[in-house]
Amino acid sequence: MLAAFFVGAGVLHFVKPGPYESIMPPQLPYPRELIYGSGVAEILGGLGVLSSRLRPWAGLWLIGLLIAVFPANVYHAFAADEIPGNPAPQAALIARLPLQALLIAWVWMTTGADRLFQRRSRARRAKDALRRRR
Repeated sequence: MLAAFFVGAGVLHFVKPGPYESIMPPQLPYPRELIYGSGVAEILGGLGVLSSRLRPWAGLWLIGLLIAVFPANVYHAFAADEIPGNPAPQAALIARLPLQALLIAWVWMTTGADRLFQRRSRARRAKDALRRRR
């Protein structure tokens, strides 16, 4: 489900870039290119989640992406009245901001990204090394 969520969101960046472009902070240069870049990043992260070997790394990738796009969500929430064609009320957009933390937690828990930061015992490292040699 996580993979489908991010691949689907990434594809939307190419199919319907307009809504994403409208919420880009005006201080950022090349909004369309940034939208396509974040779309590629979401697709790659979503596909990476499908591989058990890549899953923890893809999780970190997606967490980084969620943090990187958060300023656009903040801009969208607080400049809602200034964005042409914005269909969502400002209160809903502000209420949505904490959901970014929930998405980060979802990615963290389902990808095992936390394992990348756990120290393995000497016995576990030796066992893993033997397994790789076979």
